[in-house]
Amino acid sequence: SPAMSPPGPPDGGWGWVVVFGAFISIGFAYAFPKGLAIFFKEIQDFFGTSYSEIAWVSSIMLATTYGAGPISSILVNRYGSRPVVMFGGLLCGIGMVSAAFCTSILQLYICVGFITGFGLALNLQPSVIIIGKYFLKRRPIANGLAMAGSPVMLCTLAPLNQFLFDNFGWRGSFLILGAILLNCCVAGALFRPIGAATASGKTQAIEEGKATLKEEVTKDAMEMSSPMNVPTETKTEEEEGKDCCEKINQYLDFSLFKHRGFLIYLIGNVLMFLGFFAPIVFLAPYAKHIGIDEYSAAFLLSILAIVDMIARPTTGIIANSKWVRPRIQYFFSFSIAFNGTCHLLCPLASGYTGLVVYSVFFGLAFGMVCAMLFETLMDLVGAARFTSAVGLVTIAECCTILLGPPIGGTLIDTFGDYKYMFIKCGAVMVLAGSFLFIMNYYNYRMLAKEEKERKAKEEDPKSARTENEVRNNWNKETTHDGPELEPLREEQEGLKKEVNGT
Repeated sequence: SPAMSPPGPPDGGWGWVVVFGAFISIGFAYAFPKGLAIFFKEIQDFFGTSYSEIAWVSSIMLATTYGAGPISSILVNRYGSRPVVMFGGLLCGIGMVSAAFCTSILQLYICVGFITGFGLALNLQPSVIIIGKYFLKRRPIANGLAMAGSPVMLCTLAPLNQFLFDNFGWRGSFLILGAILLNCCVAGALFRPIGAATASGKTQAIEEGKATLKEEVTKDAMEMSSPMNVPTETKTEEEEGKDCCEKINQYLDFSLFKHRGFLIYLIGNVLMFLGFFAPIVFLAPYAKHIGIDEYSAAFLLSILAIVDMIARPTTGIIANSKWVRPRIQYFFSFSIAFNGTCHLLCPLASGYTGLVVYSVFFGLAFGMVCAMLFETLMDLVGAARFTSAVGLVTIAECCTILLGPPIGGTLIDTFGDYKYMFIKCGAVMVLAGSFLFIMNYYNYRMLAKEEKERKAKEEDPKSARTENEVRNNWNKETTHDGPELEPLREEQEGLKKEVNGT
């Protein structure tokens, strides 16, 4: 394809290799903080800390992964996906290797929480974004397959971590895990930018950056999303004159906060994440607490992951079907509520069998939510504004993600029982699911209405003006008439509303 015009999404070909790369980097980004839960009890004994203190390691890591979203989005817009992911892989490796030499829990927070977390953030965004560039028709399926990386990794990481721990202790394990995380660099190398094959070696990177930016800007201009998106040509000349705010807005589109669908998604998700990760972080410690041996406890995470693994691509295929895709928001809200119901029922599970059943259902619900997490957002804001949307959503989510596990840990420390933690998570998620369902119903109604009004205006541009005149005249007449004409006026108003609606 010529380098002049950026080609459309090829929906296949090298795209599947990109999906494989995304599979690996998304897998590490999601599964790694959960897989570390295996070491918690031992690190806790080693440093002599409480549940909530150790839960902060996972929390800071998850929160950094999400909170650094906008930075990641800006970097992708600036340099493209490939270098960002490779740099992220490097950071992950450095963070874990340095964690092996930590002497206090605070140093663990910094090495594992911040450094590795930031590395994972640079893995997550670009992988999700590049799938949107390579796929359009088959996007839900591609998204589902890439998101399946998380359970596959979790499935292998949980037993692997237990094995590493038994043989090398937690310090040795961290060293080895650091080396394993360097594979993200390899995954990043697969993210070939679209339409760059023809450009000459030296200018290739510069051209690419410009092309992607120009593509974004033209798309955005077409969507009239924000007046601040200046065409790329003028941008370079006026760079100095621009103030900081505009510069940021170029990479992160803040006009999204006026977008109704985006706001609904945002509020629902922020609520949901308050109860999303805590059950996974505490599943293995809970099993050990009841008196189940370590390998069986780690195996619970594997069961969860295996079910999750099947659930994600399946959800992707279902979500792509012609019945579900127009109503994907409803499907999404159902899966969140279903997730919450599982947690509410978990305290009823006594013994290992009960926990296995819980893990199966939890895996299914978790997979359904994750497979559609970004798909529903793309569906609401469109591919052009998606890069900004992901950045803004993740920074808002990072607060509740940060608080989720420690609140759970505090509940466990206070009551000495895990059931309150599960009940809290379940209640929050059922609430979030219901909220999303109701608000999306309202949003679809409003969108249909606006579409109708827009069509009416397009069909007859004069109608808007004449209507106003008629209304004014009518008001003048009716004010003189007595109260007996009141019902007639109401009827007229009703008619007018109908006219406006059609």
